[in-house]
Amino acid sequence: MDKWLWAARFFKTRAMAAKACDLGRIKSHGTEAKPARDVKAGDMLQIKTEGGDYEVEVLGLSEMRGPAAVAHTLYRETDASKDAREKAAAERKAMQEFMPLPERRPSKRDRRRIIQFRGGR
Repeated sequence: MDKWLWAARFFKTRAMAAKACDLGRIKSHGTEAKPARDVKAGDMLQIKTEGGDYEVEVLGLSEMRGPAAVAHTLYRETDASKDAREKAAAERKAMQEFMPLPERRPSKRDRRRIIQFRGGR
C-alpha cells in the first residue's frame, strides 16, 4: 500500500505514506489499510492528504516512482471526490477575502510581543 501511494505521487516519501496508513488516513473498501497491504486493480481507496481528500479507483500497479503523467494513469478519481475538493478550494479562497491584511509589517516591538505571546523567550 505504501509503495503504491508513493508511486502514485500522493506522498513524497514511502515513510510519509506508511505513517498516513498507521494514522488511519488511508482506507481500502471502507476499512483502515496497513502499509503492507496488497493493492489490486479495482480497489477503491479513500486517501486523506494535506492537498485534500481523494476517493480513487486503482487502475494499475507500479513498483517504482515515475513522472506525474505516468503516476496519474495508476488511478481514476471519482467525480464526487473532484467536486468536493474543488468546493473546498473555492471556500478557502473565499475565506481569504474576508481576512484583513495587516496595514504594515510588524515593528521590532510588535515582533517581540508576537514571539512572547506564542510562548517563546
